[in-house]
Amino acid sequence: MSSIRSKVVWNFLLIIVFIVLLLGGLFLGTIYQYYYGSALQALSERAKVTVEFYNKYFAMSSLQERARDILQELGNDEMTRVEIVDLNGNLIIDSYGFASKRKIETADVQSALLGEPGKWIGMNADTKERILALSNPLKNGDRIVGVLRHTTSIEEIDAMVMKTAWIIIGIGAAVILVSLSVSLILANRIVRPIRELTGVAQNMAQGDFHNKALKRNDDEVGHLAETLNYMAEEILRNDKLKNEFISSISHELRTPLTSIKGWSETLVSGDLSEKEETMMGLSVISKETDRLIGLVEDLLDFSKLQSGNMKMLREPVDVNRIVQEMYQQFAANCQRRKMILQISLADKPTFVIGDSNRLKQILINLLDNAMKFTPENGVVRIAAEQDEHQVRLIVEDQGEGISPEAVKYVTDKFFKADNRQPGSGLGLSICQEIAQLHGGTLEISSRLGEGTTVTVVLPRFTEQE
Repeated sequence: MSSIRSKVVWNFLLIIVFIVLLLGGLFLGTIYQYYYGSALQALSERAKVTVEFYNKYFAMSSLQERARDILQELGNDEMTRVEIVDLNGNLIIDSYGFASKRKIETADVQSALLGEPGKWIGMNADTKERILALSNPLKNGDRIVGVLRHTTSIEEIDAMVMKTAWIIIGIGAAVILVSLSVSLILANRIVRPIRELTGVAQNMAQGDFHNKALKRNDDEVGHLAETLNYMAEEILRNDKLKNEFISSISHELRTPLTSIKGWSETLVSGDLSEKEETMMGLSVISKETDRLIGLVEDLLDFSKLQSGNMKMLREPVDVNRIVQEMYQQFAANCQRRKMILQISLADKPTFVIGDSNRLKQILINLLDNAMKFTPENGVVRIAAEQDEHQVRLIVEDQGEGISPEAVKYVTDKFFKADNRQPGSGLGLSICQEIAQLHGGTLEISSRLGEGTTVTVVLPRFTEQE
């Protein structure tokens, strides 16, 4: 498996090698051009002077006759050898005074015989050293009569260029080694926290959510560590909520079942002629059965919402009518509990598109919670309001309120701000899901000791739609 560390090292190294080769090649090319160009320029200037001298003073004479005169006029130069070649490529004489019929067939001479200056770098057959040769045609008018060839040894230049090349190679190798070391250090700095996160994730996969990831830097890996820690905290919190829910729901189911079983046994074994006791027992059984039905319905609704199987009607619904029905349904209960239930309706009929039964389910849940936490002589208010685009269903109480820390979690599944209170912890979560299915939101504001306000915000339906 290819690791991030090896990818970082190889990619970084490839870039460095490319840059080193590019810069080394450019620098070596510059050195080469400087040294060889300088030698070629010196030969060109000397050849230019010689050709001009010949064309001015010896153009009308025979090349063989004037060859020695030309060389004598040029003088001696230990660094440069001058050769005069005839039209057949034969050496007539050189600057050392040697005359032979040695044939010179190098590219520079061939070019000069065609009328163009030519240059050539290669091995001298006599001296066995590398030379730079520059040949120029000698003319009598427009007719070529021979070739003037200048040569110089480039052994020292070759040695200098080679030395420079080895220096460049050494520096390049050093740069590559240093870059390799730096890339390994950088790769380890990148990979080390990732490996640590991998270890933490593996521990989490085995169920250890208490082992936290260490955030080393404020970068992407650091943010990943924070996210991993947040995920672990949420899993622990949800696991705790799940365990509390199981414990709570077990208690919530056991309590009414115990009452039903107790009164059932009492009625079976008792004297049914005691009408008052019988009616009391049947009343308790009926209430506890309703309580069980409510718990089971919450669980079924939650299951449907989680699986996406919640069925809803889509039709215009008058929220004023729903609020009024809820007021009528809960007014007597509030009166028995010595509470004041207030109602406030929108100025005119207000419609939303949705399921009236599901909207009633939201209000029933909210009113039940409001009455559960509101003391005697307290006020519970239910209202419908509207503006140009939205409709708001409001349930407000004067209960004990919810702490700021708990408010942000009250719509989470299984969450209960007070575990001493009965219930499944699913009510507000179901209300929020239903509100969202209607394209709306559920907003909660609360202050300890003052009460809680829950607002269901829904899109308004108009006749134009």
